[in-house]
Amino acid sequence: MHIRTRRLVDGSFSGEYHSIFKGRGMEFAEVREYSPGDDVRTIDWNVTARVGRPFVKQYVEERELTVMLAIDCSASTRFTTTEHSKTAIANNVAAILAMSAMQNNDKVGLILFTDEVEKFIPPKKGRSRARYLLHELLSFRPEHRGTNVGRAIEFLRQTTHRRSVSFIISDFRTSDFERPLRLVSKRHDIIPISIDDPREMEIPNVGLLTVQDLETGMSRLIDTTNRDVRRVYYEHQQRALVRRRGLFYSLGMDTVELNTDQPYLPALLGFFRRRQRRLAHGR
Repeated sequence: MHIRTRRLVDGSFSGEYHSIFKGRGMEFAEVREYSPGDDVRTIDWNVTARVGRPFVKQYVEERELTVMLAIDCSASTRFTTTEHSKTAIANNVAAILAMSAMQNNDKVGLILFTDEVEKFIPPKKGRSRARYLLHELLSFRPEHRGTNVGRAIEFLRQTTHRRSVSFIISDFRTSDFERPLRLVSKRHDIIPISIDDPREMEIPNVGLLTVQDLETGMSRLIDTTNRDVRRVYYEHQQRALVRRRGLFYSLGMDTVELNTDQPYLPALLGFFRRRQRRLAHGR
């Protein structure tokens, strides 16, 4: 996987990543006493008032980013009716993002969560970092089955004090994350990556069907020949999808929508190019 990902990044993603994630530009370093010719807009008025003579803020160019990968490892992400599970897609996407960040000399950290934050690897940089994160991701076995995206977002807010580009990879099949997402988006550049399966959106007409909630273990028998049952389920899923999209849009977030029955590479490249066009137009 490491070799395949490196080839993908070298061939397609490295330049795309670098063009849209370049760092914040300037970072505060210190204050010093004002000298004639200094830009008055850099005066630190709080220090000036406290000391009694003018001081100015000094900045240094900030080249590196902090990239956080928060990945949902709950039982629902293991569901699939196609060749690839949500977990497999999430792992591949995370590997591409981690490798791209490493080649850009950025710091990368990892949060693996269910209904609890089960593993946290603080952001660091280094040539071997992507391989280490990939090993931790692939070898991880969660202790819990539930989902709490909001708890993971709050953990991100509490532990990542420096502004970051944070990718949250989940199926977002929970409704507990709106408030923490609004709070964390004020400091961090949050990019939700949602992964869905076609059978979660629509039930086929296959007669009597036993379905089980992978997170709670509860089972239920449903009659899929009943048109009203299929319609109510479809409408419920569509409303949830509209709410999710509306929330991300209201917060001005760039998003990536993936499906287990579609290749993830074109969607990921499409996100990079959409974001590049938006930045080029100053939006």
